[in-house]
Amino acid sequence: MIIYKYSMLILALFFSINVTSAQIASSNNMSKSKVTILFDAIGESPKLKAGWGYSALVEYEGKIILFDTGGDEEVFANNIKQLGVDLSRLDAVIITHRHGDHTSGLSHVLRVNPKVKIYTPEDIALFASNNAGADAIDKIINGMINRKVDTVPNQLRYFGGNPPKYITPRDGWPTPWANANIEAISGFKEIFPGFYLIQTISTVPGTIEMNEISLAIDTPDGLAMFVGCSHPGIDNILKSVRTVLPSSKFYTLIGGTHLVSKNDSEIIKTIENFNSVWRFKRIAAGHCTGQFGFSELIKKYGSNFDEAGLGTTIDLP
Repeated sequence: MIIYKYSMLILALFFSINVTSAQIASSNNMSKSKVTILFDAIGESPKLKAGWGYSALVEYEGKIILFDTGGDEEVFANNIKQLGVDLSRLDAVIITHRHGDHTSGLSHVLRVNPKVKIYTPEDIALFASNNAGADAIDKIINGMINRKVDTVPNQLRYFGGNPPKYITPRDGWPTPWANANIEAISGFKEIFPGFYLIQTISTVPGTIEMNEISLAIDTPDGLAMFVGCSHPGIDNILKSVRTVLPSSKFYTLIGGTHLVSKNDSEIIKTIENFNSVWRFKRIAAGHCTGQFGFSELIKKYGSNFDEAGLGTTIDLP
């Protein structure tokens, strides 16, 4: 009888320990904060396909966010499958700007998860659905075409000299994602507690007036910054962030910094700013950063430079 009681006690203790261990393991797994690079042209992964463009899966504080969708739908779909990413579980998709190397996988996402919330920059020509911004566009167009010049023949007058009340389609401009749940961001928006989208407008020749949005996540060690291609200039983006979140410190920078198009002295200066002005503790640059940019980042940050090639997972605090 005594032996039986002791046996039952040991069994109960063993079961309790195992349940507790399982609960801890499950809890650790649920709270795992990380970024997985889904699409890029750098990295070594035999089961993944490289392509020009960028996409990353951000998992933080129970939220799962797809940040850009790469430059080739078939390649994006392959990498999603190989990495076992369940697109139906996404809390949001962020498209940083209108270029195809960041938007091409979105149609695949919508086939799997047609109702997912998608945040884009305010860019009516490409992203708008329904009649978003149509009145504003009409006002601009009417302002341009309503001037009448008597020497112009009637056949050269816009709409025969009688423009309609509505010029833009009331059901929206043509878009590849006409039925998508899109919200265009202008300025600043907190999409979840501690998750911020910041718009920056480019003044750089070639992309002048292009809107690009970046993601900042508040972590215990500072802001984790996610950038798509940084067409407005990475320093300008960081200035925009500092304007709306003035008391925040930076922790890490992840994504495309567009240093590939800069000369060597500009790249060195920008990377020095990462360290001395913005005070990033870590850097995980990829995509359009360029070979010289990578070499200078390795030189400056050493073990605090996180290689962010295709298939790489980067932990967040």
